[in-house]
Parts: sequence; structure tokens; C-alpha cells
Amino acid sequence: MTPKVELRNVVKAFDDKVVLRDVDLEVDPHEVVCLIGSSGSGKSTLLKCVNLLVDIDDGDILLDGNVITDGSVNPNDVRQKMGIVFQAFNLFPHMTVLDNIILAPTKVHGVDQAAARDRAAELLEQFGLLDKIEEYPDRLSGGQQQRVAVVRALATRPGLMLFDEVTSALDPELVAEVLGVIKGLKEDGMTMIIATHEMGFARDVADEVCFLDSGVILEQGPPQQIFKNPQQARTRQFLQRIMDAGRL
Repeated sequence: MTPKVELRNVVKAFDDKVVLRDVDLEVDPHEVVCLIGSSGSGKSTLLKCVNLLVDIDDGDILLDGNVITDGSVNPNDVRQKMGIVFQAFNLFPHMTVLDNIILAPTKVHGVDQAAARDRAAELLEQFGLLDKIEEYPDRLSGGQQQRVAVVRALATRPGLMLFDEVTSALDPELVAEVLGVIKGLKEDGMTMIIATHEMGFARDVADEVCFLDSGVILEQGPPQQIFKNPQQARTRQFLQRIMDAGRL
């Protein structure tokens, strides 16, 4: 089976600070991989490299078996095959929920306006937001805005979804509704790479968990192994601090 995404010896540095060090990672179709680790460990940079928002300094990234980090590849063509959602909702405040969602399908993908609207309505209904279709973002709760951001990413029918700490900006009571949306995507078979501080969520939803430390995937394995029997002392230290804080 060809991996959906593959990173081979990926290196990224900002000035003198190396953020990713010879990272190797394979994500198979329909697999969910969660990236965990302290802030600054390289999780967000890894996602941005996959989405070609950040250029890598060495190594290769492949999508469906094709190298996408070659200089001859158009990043916009690659991004049309994946969706990315950040912790900041990044919705256009002057546009309605509907207009936010149909912008990329109609302007970038050339989807017919009526078809794009139908797809938006279908997704909004699926995620319990159909009654918000004509609202503006500032009239929505944080959880609703983040769900709209997920819908907007799904509107282009991506084969891969990237989530970067999507619950970090939310009140605790709103976290569950957004995580529920992502669990639903897993049930639908979506391939996902998720950077998260929600350890319980990573334990429940991931097929593989990667613990990043100082830009290295220090440990990788099924959730049961990572959370119950971590092999690396640094992983154990990290998880112990999470448990001491009552977050696992």
C-alpha cells in the first residue's frame, strides 16, 4: 500500500534553530496520526511543511507516492488535495458562513456555484450548523466558528486533513463539540494528521501517536503503547507532567 503521506529525512531550520531533524513518517490511507509533545517541539511546523506553507531545507515529502517538495511542483495544486485547520479560525469576518465555505470551491476549484452551495448545506447539516448558514462569524460561538472552519476545509473534498491544535483557542466546554467532529471524520475514513494537546483525545482517536521532542520523533506507536508503556524516559516525563496536571 502506498502511504497517503510520507516524510523522508525532513529537516527544517529557522535561522540557527533546527525545528525538524531528519523526520521520517508514514501515514497510510484512512489512518489517523496524532502528534504530541511540548510547545515548540515541531508539531505545527511539521504540518505546515506537509501543506507546503513552509519550505523544507532537506529531505522529501510525498503525497500519494509523488514528491511534492520538488521545486517544479506548484504548491497550490498540492494544497487543493488537502485541508488544514488552525487554532485560529481564520474565517473572513465580512462574509457569511456560506460565503466562507464556497469561496475556495468556486474560485479555486471551479465548482459550479449551485453545486458548491449544495455541498456547503450538506456539510453544515452534518455538523449541526445549517441554521447558521447566513450568519456572520462574529455571531457564532468559538466552537461553532471552529466547526465552520472544518466544514470550509472539507468543502473541497480533500483526501487528507491536517489539524493544528484546533481546540487551543476554545473554552473547555466547547472543546468536546470540535473533537466530536474530528471523531466523526475518522469514522468516515478520512486520513488525518493531528497536532494536539488533548491527550485523552489522541489516545481514543489515533491509530498511531508520535511524540516529538526538539524536532525529533522520539517515540512512535499505537496509543496503548505510547500512553501505557512508553519506552523513552523523555516520553514518560512528558506524560507524567500531563497526568499531574489532570489532563490524562
